[in-house]
Amino acid sequence: MQLHLTPAKRVLFIILLLLLISVVAFSCLLLYLTVTEYNPPDMEPVTITSGAVRSISPGDSLSIMTWNIGYCALGDNSDFFMDGGRQVQTATPERVLANMVGITDTLIQQNTDICFLQEVDVDSARSYTLNAMSRISTVLSERDSAFAANYKVAFVPYPIPPIGRVNSGIATFSAFPIEYADRIQLPCPFSWPVRVGNLKRCLLVSRIPLKDTDRELVLINLHLEAFDDGSGKVAQAASLREYMNAELEKGNYLIVGGDFNQRFSNVDGSAYPEYEGKWHPGLLNVSDFSDGYTFVMDNTVPSCRSLDQPYAGADHSTFQYYLIDGFIVSPNVQIDLISTLDLGFVSSDHNPVVMKVTLLP
Repeated sequence: MQLHLTPAKRVLFIILLLLLISVVAFSCLLLYLTVTEYNPPDMEPVTITSGAVRSISPGDSLSIMTWNIGYCALGDNSDFFMDGGRQVQTATPERVLANMVGITDTLIQQNTDICFLQEVDVDSARSYTLNAMSRISTVLSERDSAFAANYKVAFVPYPIPPIGRVNSGIATFSAFPIEYADRIQLPCPFSWPVRVGNLKRCLLVSRIPLKDTDRELVLINLHLEAFDDGSGKVAQAASLREYMNAELEKGNYLIVGGDFNQRFSNVDGSAYPEYEGKWHPGLLNVSDFSDGYTFVMDNTVPSCRSLDQPYAGADHSTFQYYLIDGFIVSPNVQIDLISTLDLGFVSSDHNPVVMKVTLLP
């Protein structure tokens, strides 16, 4: 029996068929992403690459940098759709490599004893499969290094065009030998199915023995939630606080640093007003933490800029800036200097923040 359709019904049939194919294809993609979802344990050891030989003791001073390197694709030419911009693929292959060179040159020039990096891609479509961890490890070969994944998705299906494959994380480099390092999972504020294409935030905890003592220098590198409703930041800060207090009770020395996506409540941010329609960071209330911790950000230079528009060629006098990168130290760590390097956001949408401290005897 032959089915006869009018032209109108034939068009409707084709539309329904295409719709059905789209639904089935999306369902298959969602199933694939669910099955392959990155589900790390609450705590797992991470591999340490050796290169450091120097020892450190109470009474010694050291320098430390934190820098979100924007996966080498968020230079001053870029905007980003999540910040109100238009771009998804934010750089050409040539610009990604140029940003990589700018970043490694800065790391070499600053030559800090400790370096916390965030948004370090190892195999992502957004940075054309660049292995930034490998390249940075090469130029910082006289340091121990540790890497913890926090964004590992086989294919991020949004927006149009999609982000695609992401394999990225946070990395710590130390001129002092790291005895061991752990990845500590932080609470994820997103539920299925949004969760499968999102970051799994974590702490990267690296432990350095202090010479002639039973104490440790505990380095905590982090990159807290950005695009949640605020509950994720609160839950992650609570987990951080609990972990820090446990280490403080042991008498260890703590240095916590990274991209908090929040301004510390004790830091005056009035120089950088928040404009309507822009992304707004959270506020981390320092009074929620035990007395004795010191929270520092340098408010003389912004540590981050908005990605709602490219920085190059924009009016910088009315640009949206942020203070979201900084450090927390325990009472036995004395801060001698805190300074944000004004690099003009050429290679990343963040500026590096450098701190010098002394471990009190």
